Amino acid sequence: MKGPILVVLAAGIGSRYGGLKQMDKLGKNGEVLLDYSVYDAIHSGFEKVVFIIRRDIEHDFRETILARMGSAVRWELAFQEQDSLIPADIFAGAQKAGRVKPWGTTHALLCAADKIDAPFTVINADDFYGRAAFAVIGKHLCSSAADEPVIVPYRLDKTLSSQGTVARGVCEIKNDYLVSVEELTAIEHKEGRIINTNADGSIRQLAEDCPVSMNFWGFPPTILPEFKKYFDEFLKSFAADIPGQIKNECFIPRAADQFIKQNIIKIKALRADSDWFGVTYREDREAAIKKLADLTSAGVYPPSLWQTTTGAH
Repeated sequence: MKGPILVVLAAGIGSRYGGLKQMDKLGKNGEVLLDYSVYDAIHSGFEKVVFIIRRDIEHDFRETILARMGSAVRWELAFQEQDSLIPADIFAGAQKAGRVKPWGTTHALLCAADKIDAPFTVINADDFYGRAAFAVIGKHLCSSAADEPVIVPYRLDKTLSSQGTVARGVCEIKNDYLVSVEELTAIEHKEGRIINTNADGSIRQLAEDCPVSMNFWGFPPTILPEFKKYFDEFLKSFAADIPGQIKNECFIPRAADQFIKQNIIKIKALRADSDWFGVTYREDREAAIKKLADLTSAGVYPPSLWQTTTGAH
């Protein structure tokens, strides 16, 4: 059986961050957050990394990230553009209406589908997931149970930003299996409570220990046709002339929720003692730099990730 593949969603535009956070140097030797995820993955049995990027950042991505990894990582590039996999008439209508946003994480995953021929984990480039989380999901994907989809959820209160609202997939888990995933897009800590402001302006309070998706999924490659069907249905329902639709995106958590409800798959929730952190806003940057420095000082990571890693997995 082929070793698992790490699929990194790195085509985002970083509108809230004010720049390309997937290439922001946060480590002592210029490492970016995804360096640590890739390092943890290849030390957890992953054999290949597929980076999904935009063509306009390819040169900088190669110079900033891939050149430093050298031969330590077996990698491939996939490209997510606004017109990738989009029928010409739908793309023309979206352009005419002024769409600038990407089509979402499901679209990104499908842009890399031809490079995925083994069990895979899909992650965000701008999130730090932790060594233990990669060890748990890597063990699963290297086992005879690799055909069973999985998620590694995190506690909601550990995934917030003090700088503003965040989007999270709120999970309901029963008997270690995912029952539902609800994408909430305006979660924040406010006046001693964790709340989400719904689209209609109403407020919903959430529990601190509520499990949430941080896009840390494990899937067999056989799930990709289901994602394609889901995305095709999303495009059929897309109408550029309807107010609000121009910004609609097709998210992996929403697809997973539908797959569960339609009994297409069951998704097991794996437990890992990992702390998450990320860089949603520019103001999150200094805290991330400190946490990476602390982890390096504690010996979790070597002072220079790739100079001490020899040979690709």
